[in-house]
Amino acid sequence: MINVKNVVKTFDGFHALDGFNMTVKRGSIYGLVGPNGAGKTTIISHLTGVLRQDSGKISIAGEDVWENAELKQKVLSINDDWYYFGTYTIKEMAKFYESVYKNFNRERFEKLGEILHFNENTQIRRLSKGMKKQVAFRLVLSCMPEVLILDEPLDGLDPVMRKQIMNVIISDVAERKMTVLVSSHNLRELEDICDHVGIIHHGKMVIEKPLDDLKGNVQKLQLAFAGEFPEVLKDALDILHLSKTGSVYTAIVKGDSNAITDIVTGANPLIFDKVSLTLEEVFIYELGGLGYDFKQIIV
Repeated sequence: MINVKNVVKTFDGFHALDGFNMTVKRGSIYGLVGPNGAGKTTIISHLTGVLRQDSGKISIAGEDVWENAELKQKVLSINDDWYYFGTYTIKEMAKFYESVYKNFNRERFEKLGEILHFNENTQIRRLSKGMKKQVAFRLVLSCMPEVLILDEPLDGLDPVMRKQIMNVIISDVAERKMTVLVSSHNLRELEDICDHVGIIHHGKMVIEKPLDDLKGNVQKLQLAFAGEFPEVLKDALDILHLSKTGSVYTAIVKGDSNAITDIVTGANPLIFDKVSLTLEEVFIYELGGLGYDFKQIIV
């Protein structure tokens, strides 16, 4: 659905995107993660047709994005600072969206108003940040997008409203095969909604995998032995981190789960438990050797 191939974008000699690649399948919810300055907003600006790449190719549903007015009818976005006309009320912005987007569904707009309810004669500028974000979701989702691009979309929303909005989005993905790209610093949030994840760093895609595959490739083990941690395991396992509390070792190990089980069992551990890793832990241990500042990535 979304294909980005070897895209380069420079600003005054700085490579904001440096041979960037990304593939987002139709009907998926794809989480794009990276530290500040990694290039997340830059690639989103390309996908929405705001910027044009210096080289490389960007396509959505097989079509080039740049100056493609018809495609922009199907690709909508909400960023952290959503634009609206300064004096417009919610009702007036709805009329504007309806005049611009031919797939605007008035019935859906009214139905979403039952969830995201405000006085439609209220000027948007008088609303709080979280309320403005709710209005943005109501308007954009009423346009029935085929692709929805979200840049820090849930910032400013309370937990209940976050859940309600994500339920609507997940329903659209399931029923209409809408494709969603979400850029966020919040890994815990992405873990709840995404099926694919990509990490961008210094303008490059470092890793891109289904979420289950990414989590399944790193194991957290809790182990105890009659003596010290066996040297044979240190040689046989790809250990990313090893620590000890009392008599119990915690090992973060990269590799196939079944193969790891066979290797560890052969060392006759007194205790052998596998503990589920969070997405945050996977990123820390699998990518920690690449020089990431995880204080910036993880909220």
